[in-house]
Amino acid sequence: MVAAVRARRARAWIARRTRRGPSARLTAPGAPGSRRRLAPALLLTLGLAGGCTVGPNFTRPAAPTVTGYEREAIALPAPGGVDPAQRFVDGGAVARQWWQLFRSPALDELIELAMAGSPTLASARATLAEAEEVVTAARGAYYPQADFAASGSRQRINQLSGSSSLVSNRSADSGSLVTSMFSVGLAMTYTPDLFGHNRRFVEQQAAIAENQAYQLGAAYLALTADVVTQALTIASTLAQIQAVNDIIAADEHNLDLVREAFAAGSVARTDVLSAESQLAGDRTLRPPLDQQRSVAQHALSVLVGTSPGEWTPPDFSLESLTLPGELPVTVPSELVHGRPDILSAEAQLHAASAAIGVATAQLYPSLTLSPAWALEAVSTGGPLAASSVLTAVAASLAGPIYHGGALRAQQRGAVDAYVAQLGVYRQAVLQAFGQVADVLRALQHDADLLGAARAALTASEASLQLSQEAYAAGRGSLLLVLDAQRLYAQAVLAYARAKGQRYLDTALLFEAMGGDWRAWSEARTRPGEPAVTARP
Repeated sequence: MVAAVRARRARAWIARRTRRGPSARLTAPGAPGSRRRLAPALLLTLGLAGGCTVGPNFTRPAAPTVTGYEREAIALPAPGGVDPAQRFVDGGAVARQWWQLFRSPALDELIELAMAGSPTLASARATLAEAEEVVTAARGAYYPQADFAASGSRQRINQLSGSSSLVSNRSADSGSLVTSMFSVGLAMTYTPDLFGHNRRFVEQQAAIAENQAYQLGAAYLALTADVVTQALTIASTLAQIQAVNDIIAADEHNLDLVREAFAAGSVARTDVLSAESQLAGDRTLRPPLDQQRSVAQHALSVLVGTSPGEWTPPDFSLESLTLPGELPVTVPSELVHGRPDILSAEAQLHAASAAIGVATAQLYPSLTLSPAWALEAVSTGGPLAASSVLTAVAASLAGPIYHGGALRAQQRGAVDAYVAQLGVYRQAVLQAFGQVADVLRALQHDADLLGAARAALTASEASLQLSQEAYAAGRGSLLLVLDAQRLYAQAVLAYARAKGQRYLDTALLFEAMGGDWRAWSEARTRPGEPAVTARP
């Protein structure tokens, strides 16, 4: 159908040019009849340009039929106490710049620094731009290739004997004849896409560029999520450090009580040593947390594109952050079209499908047309002789006959590559669903753990206070105090970890839902920004 339309347009164009008379010739004067010779060639060229396209047409995989990430519904219990409750919003969309839900200006500023200075994001942008240029270059095969050519030569012929006509052109001092030849012209080459080799190749390159666009989206999503995660890690670590400081303070208070009792002669020296041992043991909890905080700070420095020696990120605290109360949960059928890693695998599957068409087209003949125009002039020592225009149209047809089975093997290999990529795509979908299910369950368990940790902290704190008061009054033993102190230390740390983990898993849910990469990608492809075309 497309070929017929193009052929009709070509016939109409040639008819219009023919009716305009001698002044509308297709070539320069001096080439009589060239219009009649070129018309069939142009008609053939334009007609064949709409040839068939071999190979499979890509169809994106169907959306999954599952309606949930687990067979049982997942609900978030209220942790109780001062800790806020959260709830899932089925079918909700992730907010633009979702990290602003934590209500931290310092975190917002950190994201802006990372967006401006991240080498990973800059590299992904450049890789996408390169892929888009490859698509543009591949589309050049749709059009004729024209080259300008010019040549000149000068030849001196020694005259041993000659006619009187040659004597007139003979140099007076050397008795030789000088001949000069000049040629300037235009050479064109065009290969009609008879069986869609070029179209499939452009389709393949466009799918590769589309993959790079999704890779850029994935880099943006990973960058923003990593910055938020490291900031929350610092906040959680500082909460645990504060808990350890409280434990150490309680140990020091215990040691003061024991020393007072020892000075009064009511306890033995072993009690003092036990209290000192408890204090020394709890002090070992601090260095690993300091190291964890340093690692998170260094990671943030790298994420914003600086070295740890050049810049130190600010400290964050859980108290300065707001825990988002509504958590969007995208249904599985929409998640596969919302996560950049899944879309990247789909684009690679599209490229593998187009590669089958490229390999299949190589099994069919190819036609090459080569029209050329040249203006030539010759001089034999005097003024230039009358110029002449040379017009030529050449065509060559080549088709495979025997290649030792290589072309068929390439086609079968392309099919195998498609099957392999289909498995990669399915695995990417399954991993995404598994990640979402893990995060949803983690948030549920975080709420349960936080409620239990809060209850344990309240009970252990009361028990420690009573045991310390009893020991100070001489009614209890140091063993009970140390046991209460151990339970209190465990409860304090457990509560701090559970509270921080809840923030971290909340950020992981936003990442698992795909974040806001699509809105960011659409914003960067506004006028003035390069945009990738997914289809040829």
